[in-house]
Amino acid sequence: MSLQDLAEAGAMSKGHLSSVEQGLAAITIETVERIAAALGVSPFCVVTFPEDDELDRIADLARKLPKGERRKLRKELQARTTHEPPT
Repeated sequence: MSLQDLAEAGAMSKGHLSSVEQGLAAITIETVERIAAALGVSPFCVVTFPEDDELDRIADLARKLPKGERRKLRKELQARTTHEPPT
């Protein structure tokens, strides 16, 4: 997706996105939400860097699972961290 395509999909200006990309403008929550909506992902995906942290890598992999599989994974993780059987 080009910067122009992203700007159009997120109802933002290409100039503003370019400024954010180059670090010349601060990114706002609204811009993060618009970028996420344009890309079809959650805002969390826009602000995390999976290569930097093990938890981010796990979250990135979990986001790629089908919805039903994410529920199963959440229940399994919950059971492991609370020592309760999955529901």
